[in-house]
Amino acid sequence: MVRPYALLRAGFPYVKTLGMRRCTDFPVDVAVGAEGRIYVLLRQGVIRVWAFDDYETLPDLVGIGGRGSGDGQFQWPIAVITDRDENLFVADEGLHRISSFNKDGEFLGRWGEHGDGEGQLNRPAGIAFDAEENIYVSDAMNHRVQKFTKDGQFLLSWGGLGDGEGEFNMPWGIDVDELGDVYVVDWRNDRLQKFTADGEFIFKIGGSDNGDGEFMRPTGVAVDGDGDIYVADCGNNKIKLFNEQGRYVQGFVGDATLSKVARSYMYGNAQPNRFREMANLDPEKYFRTPKSVRVDSQGRMFVPDFQAYRVQVYQKEAIPLDEAHITPELRSPSLNTV
Repeated sequence: MVRPYALLRAGFPYVKTLGMRRCTDFPVDVAVGAEGRIYVLLRQGVIRVWAFDDYETLPDLVGIGGRGSGDGQFQWPIAVITDRDENLFVADEGLHRISSFNKDGEFLGRWGEHGDGEGQLNRPAGIAFDAEENIYVSDAMNHRVQKFTKDGQFLLSWGGLGDGEGEFNMPWGIDVDELGDVYVVDWRNDRLQKFTADGEFIFKIGGSDNGDGEFMRPTGVAVDGDGDIYVADCGNNKIKLFNEQGRYVQGFVGDATLSKVARSYMYGNAQPNRFREMANLDPEKYFRTPKSVRVDSQGRMFVPDFQAYRVQVYQKEAIPLDEAHITPELRSPSLNTV
């Protein structure tokens, strides 16, 4: 897949909301499967599943054992990804390990142990596959990134505690683009860093505030096939979109409506209907500490809206441009012309 020369950005409208309280409590991450299903990881250690064509209905529950330290159990699950066979890999920051399951929830295996040596983990947070299905892990409390084979064999690492280029202070979300470059949100440094596959620093975005190119405790990152970079700016309750050079493009603050499941529940419960009738509904649509962001091959953006117990879905609308459709870059882009 070749990235477009430029994009005509037509819009990025809100599509719908998935889930509701008691159904999708405290979602922390979303994975998109190749067979038309989405997997929503909840903090309490279960995964909800929707089919793309029917994801307004009540999801199925993939049984993953709940709380505990045994095989197929979790303490603090934080991230989920799928491989080409639609097996699920889940990072557990409490048990310092990665567990794998098939798409029906059957436990396949686990690897990882607590420590600070090569291949050991201390509160793993984000996980991401590269094109060869090696796994990059944000090793949060060791302040580094580690790379493993899919079965847990250590390959390489980089980083260390600090705020310089290539250093981290509790890295969290991570993603790998189709070119092999690695993107890491650096939680306590309020920034995003981009690296080559071997950990060579490329650039950074961020700073501690709520401005367009600034973050307050970012938690997730995704990169799409156009090279666009999406950051879950958790502390500012926003998703921020940057182009492949790191230029800010736009932000999302939330547009939620009631999901189909929530509408059915509300219709049969008189008291919640009265409370909603009395409420100012403006705050109800906004993100509340979004923990992650994911984008699928169709340009759909999924945002786990952690404290609102739901997932908000958006659709990218962009038209690829070649050099004939856009003038060359301006030498003085800050100047306005009439």
